[in-house]
Amino acid sequence: MMAEQALKSKSGKKEFVGIVKSDKMNKTIVVAVETLTLHPLYKKYVKRIKKVKAHDETNDAKTGDRVRVIECRPISREKCWKLVEILERAK
Repeated sequence: MMAEQALKSKSGKKEFVGIVKSDKMNKTIVVAVETLTLHPLYKKYVKRIKKVKAHDETNDAKTGDRVRVIECRPISREKCWKLVEILERAK
């Protein structure tokens, strides 16, 4: 799997592409986003994983799906991302 970088949408908000790790909450999914960062001392690229909670209004995304999320206003204490689209369904 390729590591995804933060994208900028036309509105200037951050966008991430990641894999859904959990869909057990109502209207909320947990998305794991992989990024490659350069280690300052060893000059080697290291994989970093960040988990974000995203709002899924229709409860459509399932565990294992590849999705795109975009930054939005805070919906709850930890949820400030919104599901844009499901890029690929889990097999």
